Amino acid sequence: MASTEDKAASKENASSWKDSFYNPRTGEVLGRTASSWALILLFYLVFYCFLAGMFALTMWVLLLTLDDYVPRYRDRIPTPGLVIRPSTLDITFNRSEPQKYEVYTKELENFLEKYNDNVQEMNSECTPGVYTKKDEDQEKMDKVCPFKRTSLRFCSGLTDNKFGYPEGKPCVLLKLNRIIGLMPDGDPYINCTIKKDNPVQMHYFPREGKIDKMYFPYYGKKAHVSIYQRPSLCHAACSVYSSPAGPDRITLLCMRCCLSWQIALSQVSLNEGQKRNKALFQIT
Repeated sequence: MASTEDKAASKENASSWKDSFYNPRTGEVLGRTASSWALILLFYLVFYCFLAGMFALTMWVLLLTLDDYVPRYRDRIPTPGLVIRPSTLDITFNRSEPQKYEVYTKELENFLEKYNDNVQEMNSECTPGVYTKKDEDQEKMDKVCPFKRTSLRFCSGLTDNKFGYPEGKPCVLLKLNRIIGLMPDGDPYINCTIKKDNPVQMHYFPREGKIDKMYFPYYGKKAHVSIYQRPSLCHAACSVYSSPAGPDRITLLCMRCCLSWQIALSQVSLNEGQKRNKALFQIT
């Protein structure tokens, strides 16, 4: 008797479990009829379409207030940043082991490839010492001044593809980032000064580390169209030379406006009588 009752209860539970998914007597699926499902799906469709429409409307109104060519807020970038290549804060290598400095020379070569003369010839010649401006009725700036790597001379990598690293006279490239509308007064330049009286000779390429005003101003990616390759505003190369009889540690300070960059060049004697050159870079 108990067994029959258990079977009946089990059948009833199985039936109620199946009915929760589909009830053949009422035609309900998961507790709702077809019309109920249609109404709730229609409600959510209208609701989410309304939300999407509100989002699209607010984005459209916001975009109407923005300029296609100039950022709305530029107070977070008051002065341009200075980029250093090789892109590391600690350059350490052994002159007698080429594999130690090969990573630096490869990075410099890859960085300068887009400034080959045959590439930059696609850009337009500009008047040195004069700002290159677009006309008032001109929507886009279709003139881009060339920057040829030959102007870097010994640090161009054309005459010496090792950039002076085997001789312990490494080249360091400095790049000024572009800021829309920046027009510096006077002749901007990058200056490296010696903090202490040390027998160090520095060479700048281009001469005196000057940045020609013809690369200014910059009108932005959309307005400043490049025919082939858009160059950066400027480059300067600083090659540091140290006398063999000089001190163990030489500290230099490269400055541009409010940005300073410290270079510490040291020569440490190894047990094998070799020399290891070390350059430390720090943005302050």
